[in-house]
Amino acid sequence: MPTDPALPDGRAASEVLAELRALRRADAPTRGGRTFAYVYDAGLDGLDALAAEAYTAFATVNGLDPTVFPSVARLENDVVGAAVALLGAPGSQGAFTSGGTESILLAVKTARDHARTVRGITEPELVLPSTAHAAFHKAAAYLGLEPVVVPVDPATYRADADAMAAALTARTALVVASAPSYAHGVLDPVAEIAAAAAARGVLCHVDACIGGWILPYLRRAGREVEPFDLSVPGVTSLSVDLHKYAYADKGASVVLYRDAELRRHQYFAHSGWPGYPVVNPTVQGTRSGGLLAQAWAVLQHIGEEGYTALAGRVAEASDRLLAGLRSTDGVRVLGDPAAGLVAFTVAGSDGGTPDLGLVLHLADEMRELGWYLQPQLSFDGLPPNLHLTLTPATTGQVDALLDDLGEALARARALEPVSVDPALAELAAGLDPRTLGPDGVAAVLAFAGLGEGGGLPARTAPVLALLDALPGPLKERLLAEFIGSVFRVRERPARENPRESRPHGGSPSIRLPGEG
Repeated sequence: MPTDPALPDGRAASEVLAELRALRRADAPTRGGRTFAYVYDAGLDGLDALAAEAYTAFATVNGLDPTVFPSVARLENDVVGAAVALLGAPGSQGAFTSGGTESILLAVKTARDHARTVRGITEPELVLPSTAHAAFHKAAAYLGLEPVVVPVDPATYRADADAMAAALTARTALVVASAPSYAHGVLDPVAEIAAAAAARGVLCHVDACIGGWILPYLRRAGREVEPFDLSVPGVTSLSVDLHKYAYADKGASVVLYRDAELRRHQYFAHSGWPGYPVVNPTVQGTRSGGLLAQAWAVLQHIGEEGYTALAGRVAEASDRLLAGLRSTDGVRVLGDPAAGLVAFTVAGSDGGTPDLGLVLHLADEMRELGWYLQPQLSFDGLPPNLHLTLTPATTGQVDALLDDLGEALARARALEPVSVDPALAELAAGLDPRTLGPDGVAAVLAFAGLGEGGGLPARTAPVLALLDALPGPLKERLLAEFIGSVFRVRERPARENPRESRPHGGSPSIRLPGEG
């Protein structure tokens, strides 16, 4: 049995908050428009404070039972109702979830159970373009579906509708289209894919986690947007994240279905235990009402006109960024970005072929200048690139970004090329990740610069170049081991038990850092 106390006797609130603030200083900034991935900043004064106050008001409310906390049902019906009005069709229903992954997981679970009970499919398949989000592969792994991955058009990066239709079989439970894809920001031909699915009696899900709350408002702002939502014949479900272009705090998404009958397959109910009757509409049981309340508050505050104006700002920033990138020597924008996401690659000295090392060096140089652009490795013939997510807060940063990009690109071109030892690549190709032991994993991680310490080196180009060269299964094993080293409880040094050192009946002594 452990003898050391798990926690201190207690610390002053000011000390606890000071440590949290200090931890944040090592993070990328989430406001200010210099982090072009992971964060969505509306740039609106007071919005963060509103979300925080709304969360606090409902933090202790338990969404497990809306009959005990009826405010949960009211708020969720309002939020889902807004999503239906924006993206649904008559009769559409849905649910509030914790994020895009949970929304996708539930849509795949619904399709699997529908295929089983309605169509008698016992070994279901999930047909998806190669650019579909990794969450679909996670859902397939969790829920026992076989992914059928269809290559996209290498020129447009859009799903190939004819190839998707050809991949449908009697075992297909669900076919997926993206609106837009995360990797390249392009909109798949939703109407064609959905029509092919409907002709075979197959459900069709549109992953609009990123685009769902901005594409309709881009249309209202005067931009041309192809139909992609539940109004498109054959589309049977759709996911949209409110913590992206609806600008709610993280942990807010909605999954929609064409009708309540289809949504029923999402639910879980259980009465075969001695406790209270259980019915869960989503993966979670207990869930704080805080995330739902802050999402509701943000939607109500920004409103129709506000979202239209914010979408227009993103479009304007995108126009200026794309023009600047396309006028930069050696830079090529990938596809036709549709909704605030942009991916571009950089050619090497030959002027045409994308240069992995140059792309990765450029990411490092931009980070040195205070920008975060997300590196994406090569995949199935698609080139390595840098990914940017534009938000209203980035509007005023585009010119500065492009100026620094020119400087960073010149620096990157002057650096030694990033290369992977061919002998090492050949050795790695022969490793079996299923049988690779801890020592072997540690050796490869150490060589890649991902050893003890649970972090990345200051310059990530050599690490990412090695990952790019590794076979997929080995890459996935190493990534899992690396993240395991990040989330690892390390042995704490022995310390005095404050309960034993304090006189009987005395009050806790709070010692501040630096005090003797």
